[in-house]
Amino acid sequence: MQQKSAGGGGAKQRTRCGEVRILGWISFHPVSPSHPLNMLKALAGICLLHLTTIFFLFWATIDDAWWFSRTLYTDLWGRWVMENNDDVWVYMDIPTSYRKDYLQAVQAFAVLSCLFAVFSLCVFIFQLFTLGKGKRFTFSGVVQLISCFCIMVALSVYTDHFHRGEKDGWYGWSYIMAWLGWLLTLFTGIMYIVLRKRVE
Repeated sequence: MQQKSAGGGGAKQRTRCGEVRILGWISFHPVSPSHPLNMLKALAGICLLHLTTIFFLFWATIDDAWWFSRTLYTDLWGRWVMENNDDVWVYMDIPTSYRKDYLQAVQAFAVLSCLFAVFSLCVFIFQLFTLGKGKRFTFSGVVQLISCFCIMVALSVYTDHFHRGEKDGWYGWSYIMAWLGWLLTLFTGIMYIVLRKRVE
């Protein structure tokens, strides 16, 4: 059903879907009742993705599988060595051949990445309920990108300064999880910035 106005020049129409047309070509679409529900689903998905990112970062930082060989495996805090091929793993400190300043830098930036990711999630939830449109998500996105930068520094230093001459070993799943965490922090950080533009 369509209604036409008789006013001067015309052309204002209301269609059955609620769309208002002026002069036959300018359209205004009212907000559909399903839009808030879709936005809620999107925010829930972002929150779940952020929690997954935090899980990867903590797993990579805490777990003991950054580097493997047939007789040892190591993380950022220590290493386990198999003695005399008796299937008994003995915990040992990181060897002194590893430069202590580089190791501490990797440890510090990995921990900072975890903390910034958690803080970014808290900021995201806080801004969701307290700030108006156009102000949300920017700060949480910036904090998440700082977390991305921290884990990137940790991975770069670790890759460049550790195990380079050890040809009988390979990187473990914790190292891979750290790179996945870096990718997710980058993705979520950019997504927060884009989301802020979408809700303005």
